[in-house]
Order: sequence, then structure tokens, then C-alpha cells
Amino acid sequence: FGIASAENFVITTTNRKEITEDNFSELVQDGVTLYLLQSVDQMLPLATKERIDFLPHYDTLVKSGMYEYYASEGQNPLPFALAELIDNSLSATSRNTGIRSIQIKLLFDESQGKPAVAVIDNGSGMTSKQLNNWAVYRLSKFTRQGDFESDHSGYVRPLPVPRSLNSDISYFGVGGKQAVFFVGQSARMISKPATSQDVHELVLSKEDF
Repeated sequence: FGIASAENFVITTTNRKEITEDNFSELVQDGVTLYLLQSVDQMLPLATKERIDFLPHYDTLVKSGMYEYYASEGQNPLPFALAELIDNSLSATSRNTGIRSIQIKLLFDESQGKPAVAVIDNGSGMTSKQLNNWAVYRLSKFTRQGDFESDHSGYVRPLPVPRSLNSDISYFGVGGKQAVFFVGQSARMISKPATSQDVHELVLSKEDF
């Protein structure tokens, strides 16, 4: 790597956990992405990419939303799809100590790209592994563990209140992806964890599939 013999460096996971002799076997596994840095909190000079492998056929993602929402027995399915899209924001902002902000924007300026629905919040953010898990079909937010925990880690089932307030919408870990491919052809998630300076981006696209 061209490192001088007197130069200090660290190897970390994408969650900025330093690889040591004690945790090597736990953190270093096949396919894991690692950073070679001068320090754990070093700014990344360039964007990095990480590949996510899917077991299901891509039709499971891009067509399941159509089947799910067209089975709504005469109801207008769009509000249900939008409700799924704000589920991550409900969870991410549930522990905010200050203002809890969730915005839904409809973008139609074709000079900025294709029309889109944007859901924006000021929540805790997701790490790269949590974004990875969001992309995996049928990985429930109640069963993701360890370094592969979801954005719902530490979740405690709330007292009975309207479901629109308690982040219980997407219980089985499929609703967000079904909603995305019911409304459009791709999903782009941008997130900065509250505990890190790194910004993570995930793109799921029917065209790429």
C-alpha cells in the first residue's frame, strides 16, 4: 500500500471499528469492506463503494410491491405506500431530544432528474451495515443482530398508540422496499450516523437489477 515503515495506520470496518488482534476473527469475514486509515476518525478523501449481495431473485423486490398494493381491495394504495416510506424516519427520530422533523417532498423538476418522492428526517442516521440490512429482503427489524443490526436496534415495542406514531408499520422488513417499487423504479438512501462523520448512500435500481 505504499506505507512508510515509520508511518502509523489503522484498519477499520466501515462503522469505524478498529481491527485489533482481539476482535479480528469477529469483525473480519468473507466479503467485509475495510478501511486503511491514518487514524480511526480520519476524513475519507474519496467516496467508497461496497457491494451488497442478494439471495432472492430481483423480481421479488421490484414486483412484490405491485402485488401487495394492488391487492388493497378497492382502497387507494398510495397513502399506504407513503406510510411505509416514512417508517424509517419514525424510528430514527423516536429518540430525538430536540425537534423531531420528518418531511415528504414530491419532486417534479426534470432538470434535476426524474420525478421522485423524498422523505427527509433529522434522526439518528444509519451506518453502512444498517443500510445493507435495509436492502435485504425479509430481514425483520426485530431479528437483526450484532454488527449487522438494523436501524431499529434496541427497539422496544411501544404502548398501544396509533401505529403512525410508533414505528410499527414495516414489521416484517419488506414494506419499505415494496413501497419503493410500487411508487417508482429506484431507491436512493443517504444517511449520516449521529456517531460518525461518514455519509453513506445506498442505491437500489430496477434498471441495475
